[in-house]
Amino acid sequence: MQASDTALQRVALCCAVGAAGAVAGSIAVSQILLGASLALVILLVATRRAPLRLPSGWQFLAFFVAWTLLSWMINDHIYEGRFQIRKLYILLIVVVIATTFRGVRDARWVVFIWLALAGLSSLWGLDQFWRKWQLARQAGWDFYLSYLGARITGFNSHWMTFSEILMFALLAGLALVVWDRATVGRRRSWAGVSIALCGLAIVLAMTRGVWLATAAGLLYLLWCWRRWAVLVLPVLAVLVFVLGPLGLRTRMISIVQMHGEANYNIHRYVTLHTGLAMIQAHPLLGLGPEMVGPEFLDYAPTDVPRPLPIGYYGHLHNIYLQYSAERGIPAMLAIVGFLVWNLWRWLRRLALPDVRAGDAAWLLRAGVAIVIAVLVTGLFEHCLGDSEILTLTMASVALVDSACREAIHV
Repeated sequence: MQASDTALQRVALCCAVGAAGAVAGSIAVSQILLGASLALVILLVATRRAPLRLPSGWQFLAFFVAWTLLSWMINDHIYEGRFQIRKLYILLIVVVIATTFRGVRDARWVVFIWLALAGLSSLWGLDQFWRKWQLARQAGWDFYLSYLGARITGFNSHWMTFSEILMFALLAGLALVVWDRATVGRRRSWAGVSIALCGLAIVLAMTRGVWLATAAGLLYLLWCWRRWAVLVLPVLAVLVFVLGPLGLRTRMISIVQMHGEANYNIHRYVTLHTGLAMIQAHPLLGLGPEMVGPEFLDYAPTDVPRPLPIGYYGHLHNIYLQYSAERGIPAMLAIVGFLVWNLWRWLRRLALPDVRAGDAAWLLRAGVAIVIAVLVTGLFEHCLGDSEILTLTMASVALVDSACREAIHV
């Protein structure tokens, strides 16, 4: 905050910081704060106390919204698609952050909130893991098979949401600890503890897509820190495989080798080919929001026996396939284009020596790592279909864009 800010501006900023940060613990609290900050931003702009700001590449998001509405209306599934239309509300967080944030310090507070909530959620998840392991041992169950369908979730309702939230906190927190000169002493120490808890919980949640996405983001950060440090990740993976419990080794092997019906690799084959068939039949406007699940069997490959293999078929577990099949290829290109456009801008800025040495460098690197991780996760899961992850993604792009614009005049 700046001394010249009015009380209304300060309240709007606090609500925006809360909306971006609280999503790591509660989507309900985040959306309430988003509504409050949005109302305050409208008031500030209407009374000319603050200019309306938009993040770089906002045109991509505007096109995505417009094309989604067009797909919704043209495909004539108004009632079925209403949930996805309501979810467009989340995209307004980019407007709130762009208008209210005033520098790197505001973004730092968001990352601190992520670390605090993700660390506590990780502790709860680790306790869940211990209790599940004890229960399986006492009951004489195969832990891997019993755990795969009921993994740790922390504060969240699903292990995928849990793992992805921890991924955001871990990558942003690591960039902050390594490069932020303002984070020192106890704050750096407890941030490091939270990062370690997040990493352990991600491993034990056994979400393979998040493993690969987190590794991709970490590779970028390690390369920026010390190029030789990228060798740490494969060594660490080998140690986890050798020293980890049997269930964890089985899960790691399942990335490349089938493990019966519990592996879900056949399920991925089905969703891939079904998505491609949907896109081929409806390349421009898709089937309509929320229509992939109801029409899945109509496009499922005929060479796969019925009933279909174990797995969830309400979506395609891939943002590129899902958005293309649901809303059309142009909508997918728009939402991905928004992320890639900002990723390219940040990498260009980091190529400048004065920027790499500046106060905003840690934030730019955090943004790059997060967007890389989201794009990789999107290959394995419809992560942006989750309200928490969509909020975190949009908030990450907007806070990096706004804070860095203020700090380095981009």
